[in-house]
Amino acid sequence: MTAEAPSTAKRSPAAPALAEDVRDQLDAAITALRAGQRAWSALTLAQRRTLLQRVRVATSAVAAEWADAASVSKGLPPGHPLRGEEWLSGPYAAIVALDAYADTLRALSIGRSPVDGVRLSAAPGDRTVVHTSPLSATDALLLSGYATEVWLQPGVDAATARREAGLAQLDPASAGGVGLVLGAGNITSIPYLDVLYELLASNRVALLKVNPTQDALVSVCERALAPLIEPGFLRIVRGGGDVGAYLTQHPEIDHVHITGSEATFRSIVWGPSHTPAAAGAATRRRREGRPLLKKPITAELGGVSPIIVVPGRWSDADLRFQAEHVVTMRLHNSGHNCIAGQVVLLSDDWAQRDAFLDALRTAYDRAPSRPVWYPQSQGKLDAARTSYPDAAWCGGGTRALIETTPSDAQALETTEYFSPVLGVVALRGTGQEFLDNAVAHANERLVGTLGANVLIDSETQRALGDGFERALADLRYGTVAVNAWTAFGFLTPTATWGAFPGGTLDDAPSGMGVVHNALLLDHVERTVVRGPFRPFPRSASSAVRGYGLSVLPKPPWFVTSRTGAAVCEGFTRFRIDGNPAKMALTLVKAFGA
Repeated sequence: MTAEAPSTAKRSPAAPALAEDVRDQLDAAITALRAGQRAWSALTLAQRRTLLQRVRVATSAVAAEWADAASVSKGLPPGHPLRGEEWLSGPYAAIVALDAYADTLRALSIGRSPVDGVRLSAAPGDRTVVHTSPLSATDALLLSGYATEVWLQPGVDAATARREAGLAQLDPASAGGVGLVLGAGNITSIPYLDVLYELLASNRVALLKVNPTQDALVSVCERALAPLIEPGFLRIVRGGGDVGAYLTQHPEIDHVHITGSEATFRSIVWGPSHTPAAAGAATRRRREGRPLLKKPITAELGGVSPIIVVPGRWSDADLRFQAEHVVTMRLHNSGHNCIAGQVVLLSDDWAQRDAFLDALRTAYDRAPSRPVWYPQSQGKLDAARTSYPDAAWCGGGTRALIETTPSDAQALETTEYFSPVLGVVALRGTGQEFLDNAVAHANERLVGTLGANVLIDSETQRALGDGFERALADLRYGTVAVNAWTAFGFLTPTATWGAFPGGTLDDAPSGMGVVHNALLLDHVERTVVRGPFRPFPRSASSAVRGYGLSVLPKPPWFVTSRTGAAVCEGFTRFRIDGNPAKMALTLVKAFGA
């Protein structure tokens, strides 16, 4: 690979149907990036930090427009209670990532490891644990009771973790070439964050192809990232699959990163399957190990996420709160999430099984209505109706609740519905027996390795002791959330995001590689999120036993939060300007949830 820029970019042999002027524009963008790569390699760490601060200013200036445009594009009108989702998953995620990367660059610029001052511990299986949040008083306040850990691969010791944190920024003059980012279409901050990771983890300048579902956000994104666009570190282009095909095969693209479906990944790697002849050719290439894509690729592809409910002795308030928690995992963004909880693994022997299901049905039915807006998701809903004709349809017939047994769960456990479809699968056992059965079931039966969720009361967790941590270690998922939703790991920039290691070109149901990872950790295996089982004030009884104190009566990202929109906006604005008076008012609103 070379950082030298040709005077004119070479042409891709793919997508001959593209108009000449479109190809010219794409080639020109890549030529500009080749020159930008040289300029990026010349920047010091301090200069890169200053650049990120300029991006922060630009992003802060468009935060409100970003959240509003995203809400409108998803059918959430002014005043809708779920518009807060677009504040948290848009500008909030961007601002906290910029701040975290800036801290990492500062540490490296003065000869320190990004991990210096960060607590390290151990997990089962000879794993080093990096406690990646909270790392500041602000984190501890806004996200009280929640913490993230990055577990490194077995055998990686603490000294290695500290020494190798920094990735490409340990050698900032190295040239990573030009990376193609095929942007996600569901969560608006994903392309933004993927561009940052290309620059900082790999020293790659980036060509971002925006998913057509995000076209309304392009203008906002261009202004937010203008400090990267102006010097040639980033170019943003639009287009459909034909543009993507042209770019993935372009000889001047050095690396591809995609957030999308496994089907799209296979099409890129092995070739399209839109006709019988094309499908046959792709199958032959795959069988013979001859990928169409000749350059490295990383990917985040989703999957079917379990929600393991460990039986215990729950109060009525616990049953209602955790039912709303499960519903949030499914209905956030109308279910159009790669880690939307899809399969609840529930003990058939739990004395409170029926009470929990009653609470779940009620919460699922009463959650605020919203459109199913993502392309082809209505078809996924129709497929669920066909596979499970006895499913209960809640929320005015807009969302499916499927209660089934392991023998009838194949479609539910192997289809990423990407829409409001929630299943409940009953397993045998209680205590450690149930937990081990559920872990094995999730590992062996559910497609994908991106995210798994575990709900367990503090008393039961304490009783299981080391057996609980061993079960977490046995879960083969890239993010595991305990009394939290895995999306919290996405929202935390110092956590990592991606599939469990081991994906290959031939078998990568949830992708390969990680992103976010603002501490730039190497040898990552997974992120573990831990949250409070009970909200304030009931969290106090658990906190004294070391299981997390939450100061919020209900997390603002819950779909059942009455003040979620105002609180999520307030959290974002506080991250931007740090105004304590305004934050105090936001916390008052939080208590109205």
